[in-house]
Amino acid sequence: MTKGEYVHPHYPHENQEELPTANLPLASLSLSLSLFSPFPKPCSVVPSPSHVKFNVPSQVSSLSISLFPPPAKSSSKLSAPSNISNSLLLSPSPFLRRRPTDPSAAAAARRCTIVWFRADLRLHDNEPLSAANADSLSILPVFLFDPRDFGRSPSGFDRTGPYRARFLIDSVAELRQGLRRRGSDLVVRIGRPEVVLPELARAAGADAVYSHREVSHDEARAEERVAAAMEAEGVEVKYFWGSTLYHIDDLPFKLEHMPTNYGGFREKVKVLTVRKTIETPEEVKGVPSRGNIEPGDIPSLQDLGLNPAPTMSQDGKPIMSASLVGGETEALERLKKFAIECRTETSRGNMENSRNSIFGANFSCKISPWLAMGCLSPRLMFEELKKTANRTVSTASSAKSGGLNSPDSGMNWLMFELLWRDFFRFITKKYSSAKKGAAAPATACTGALV
Repeated sequence: MTKGEYVHPHYPHENQEELPTANLPLASLSLSLSLFSPFPKPCSVVPSPSHVKFNVPSQVSSLSISLFPPPAKSSSKLSAPSNISNSLLLSPSPFLRRRPTDPSAAAAARRCTIVWFRADLRLHDNEPLSAANADSLSILPVFLFDPRDFGRSPSGFDRTGPYRARFLIDSVAELRQGLRRRGSDLVVRIGRPEVVLPELARAAGADAVYSHREVSHDEARAEERVAAAMEAEGVEVKYFWGSTLYHIDDLPFKLEHMPTNYGGFREKVKVLTVRKTIETPEEVKGVPSRGNIEPGDIPSLQDLGLNPAPTMSQDGKPIMSASLVGGETEALERLKKFAIECRTETSRGNMENSRNSIFGANFSCKISPWLAMGCLSPRLMFEELKKTANRTVSTASSAKSGGLNSPDSGMNWLMFELLWRDFFRFITKKYSSAKKGAAAPATACTGALV
């Protein structure tokens, strides 16, 4: 046996058949094994007769042994990751990439990602949730009741009325139930995002925050404050787009060059295709054990400074807003019912004469509250209506063909209104993102929104 040649002691050299020789240094092999796991563990390799033999220089044998730490004593407390683990999670290895074809995905597995839910209270077609679930070892779903969204405005009106607040509470409760059924949970707090999110990130050891972008001025400023607070903590903030039928990155113009009238906007986007929805995850990564973060209670109206709203009007009739139930489940049920009625109602006259129809007053499908709260994705509406329609429904043809007497008139009308909704959200984003005094007023005419 030559110097440096490895032979397993259970198989004597003189009785063993000569095997191929590989010139792989044991030190490099050991290093690759220890780097592959975020938390290094003791490793023992027992060669079998079929294993190849390695010619290892004797001077690196001690180095290979030092790369494997002794077994750590068991402890009930969460120990801090090693330096190697931290560097891997911050500058990830290509072996841990989960979504290499998605340009918006994080580069690799993270320790923990906070998913900050806002006006996207759903599990279907939710890119921040889907991306975090793929990129992270654990995720911390969070919803915050910002005190600035409640109370009185300078004009003396409620910033959020009791009916809307009740709808919001229902939607948050439904979201928590959905996450728990999939193995996760929802942390609920009352507080300002730029204060609460850094506290949760420190407690959970999170290294990223994923969330959807919103369009109004106050929402855009909140995003900037959160980004600044997280930068001070060394936590990455990543915003996604998911509140419109068309994706903002697919627009054939830069947002600052968007037409300020609906007709010009429709002409430019009619050639676009709607992106496919993101599937609802069957399982969601669990919340991190570090920090022992309590889920928290969902506040009541009184906790938000509101009194319960009346359910009956002064003339003794029930108030419709008081009967609306928030949440993703209710939104999907209403969409299903609307799609069926679009097939059965053949004219607008019949729709108006059906008092119990989902079309409701003023030819409305009454799905607007669930869209506004993000319980329902506009792209999912588009896909579901295409499945139900006798022919392919497109926003390009909705305003030009079909007519109100067509069997698909209800669907064409809804697609037309969804395009209006896109226009108003994009135009709001355009001016909320523009520098003060740099934007001209929009000239969109009024229209019935979904």
